Amino acid sequence: MAERLSRRALNRATLARQWLLQRAGATAIEAVEHLVGLQAQAPFAPYYGLWSRLEDFEAATLGQALIDGRLARAVVMRGTLHLVSARDCESLRALTQPIMDRDLRQNVEHRHALVGLDHARLRTAASAVLAQGPLTPKELGLKLHEAWPDIPPVSLAHAARGLLCLVQTPPRGVWGQSGATRLALARNVLRAHAPRPQTLADLARRFLAAFGPASVRDFQTWSGLPRLHDTIDSLRADLCSFESEAGEPLFDLPDAPRPAEDISAPVRLVAPFDNLLLGYADRHRVMDDGIRKRLFAAKNGLIPGALLIDGFVAGAWDLKAKTLSVTPYAKISSAIEADSAAEARRLLDCASLPDGRIEIGRAACPKEVRFRPNASGLPIPAREPA
Repeated sequence: MAERLSRRALNRATLARQWLLQRAGATAIEAVEHLVGLQAQAPFAPYYGLWSRLEDFEAATLGQALIDGRLARAVVMRGTLHLVSARDCESLRALTQPIMDRDLRQNVEHRHALVGLDHARLRTAASAVLAQGPLTPKELGLKLHEAWPDIPPVSLAHAARGLLCLVQTPPRGVWGQSGATRLALARNVLRAHAPRPQTLADLARRFLAAFGPASVRDFQTWSGLPRLHDTIDSLRADLCSFESEAGEPLFDLPDAPRPAEDISAPVRLVAPFDNLLLGYADRHRVMDDGIRKRLFAAKNGLIPGALLIDGFVAGAWDLKAKTLSVTPYAKISSAIEADSAAEARRLLDCASLPDGRIEIGRAACPKEVRFRPNASGLPIPAREPA
């Protein structure tokens, strides 16, 4: 009979794999590859995701890796934009291509316009156009429209993105810079001396290394791919088996870390759209249903950064202009409040905002001001800011 893992034990194992129990002494590229990518539809979210996990992370280092073509922003898992390594980009896209194929058949906005489109011909035409250099989606659509005048340019651009491994080129996604979305063929701009060939079984092992112990449903949710039971079944002889508190089968790599459930977990500010929040079908290992609904309640599908207290989501954070707002969802002790403020100061330092302000709850203050809890347990400034 499989060992049953408590929610807390599962939480601690997850934090260990995600490098959120202790920051790792790894490079940005090593971290991106360990995590099999970081969700990146918010351009700067991966910077916060790596900052929360690495000892000596510098935003400029990640930005330079994008400029150099050692990292890229491409549509892969779940059909969403991820930061991935050059070594992983094309093989991850190949494995997740069924997601894009499904979208081309089912996308409400474009499917009717694309009925009968010769995919092979469009791939060839789009590749030839993009061989001349990066293009915005609008530019790409207009160029393809010359060959398909009966199909709207926006739908042709959507089809090209669904059929080819494209990446968004800098300065988009580079810290401190901005620019329009421009698309390029991955093979034309990425610097990967030895691209990593991968199978679904390889992907499953990497997922478990970074997200395990996990269920088949978790693997499917994280990847966006359906019907992965056979993939996990093919690995069963090499995996450990567990059960969640709800009795769902969980699988893991034998030598992966599974710390004791009583190990302490530091306060962490994890990134908006972080895979810790989105990478599981059952998110109870990091938050209960009430917290999940509150965190995911923002309009337009925006997911803020999360405050972790004792390893579980206990609030949200947001950085606008020079103010970092941390919003606990319940009363916090003075010790936790101090740790939250210290972590917020570190984030402001990483964001090159030495004069930034921290706001916890309703209390705003200069970065250097200490906090004390008020009668409700939430912190207020020890003195008025100058």
